[in-house]
Amino acid sequence: MAFDWSKLGRTPPTALGVARIHSHHALQWATKAARANLSAAPDDSHSSLEWDAVHGALFCPPLLSSKGDVRVGLRVADLALLVARGGRVVDTLTLDGKTNAAMGAWIDSRLRVAGLKPAGGVELPYAMPRHPVASGRPYDLHMQERELSELSRWFGGSADVLEEFRSKLAGLSPGPGPVRCWPHHFDIATLVRLEEGAAGTAKSIGVGVSPGDEYYPQPYAYVSPWPRLDAAQLPKLPHGGHWHTRDFVAAVATGEEILGLKDRGPGLLAFITGGFEIGRALLAKR
Repeated sequence: MAFDWSKLGRTPPTALGVARIHSHHALQWATKAARANLSAAPDDSHSSLEWDAVHGALFCPPLLSSKGDVRVGLRVADLALLVARGGRVVDTLTLDGKTNAAMGAWIDSRLRVAGLKPAGGVELPYAMPRHPVASGRPYDLHMQERELSELSRWFGGSADVLEEFRSKLAGLSPGPGPVRCWPHHFDIATLVRLEEGAAGTAKSIGVGVSPGDEYYPQPYAYVSPWPRLDAAQLPKLPHGGHWHTRDFVAAVATGEEILGLKDRGPGLLAFITGGFEIGRALLAKR
């Protein structure tokens, strides 16, 4: 793992809520660009995003244009929309003081120049967290610089650990999918399929890190087996954390718990690996 976990914790994980919601809303422009220009995948993966450690950004899949592949992304540390070609950022819009309407006009103009379809008319198939920017208010990032930088580090560290975890399952079939950020919940995760079959019935385990949500007001790692485990018959977790049982069943370690580990990166890897092995063993009994 390349990420330096000692850099995390300068800002408490419970202080990232405002930065997270701003980022979550801003990210939708990248996924809208993908939805406008890519064929829909059954699992909605065409709308997911990939963490780019070089640029500290979440990018949509490549959009084939008359000028080569175009990717639209969000740089989290300063909340800026990016347009990249060939791995190089060619255009940037910093979002402080901008409205969603202005952002949409900017993205659409860049997409049209590349011969791509505009993103402005795309309707999202899910509800977003309530925030004034959705009603036309401009993004106000005053006093959010430290929080956004910390949020970016959480994404960078999480992506690094999840890629390491995924690499350890290379011999498993069907096995893990790519590490992607899902714009609905804003989590970064890999889905490990344990058997072939329809997504709603086949056994699988979702392993990821959320930047926070209505369940936990801070980043948290989760290992969530499917079909859902019986909450009354859950064993003790060997590497810290706890079982979450409200609305979903998962082994969870909060940001505060992760920062409290002696070796944060390896400790988080041990937690998700241990949770995965417990989940796989319990699912095998079904």
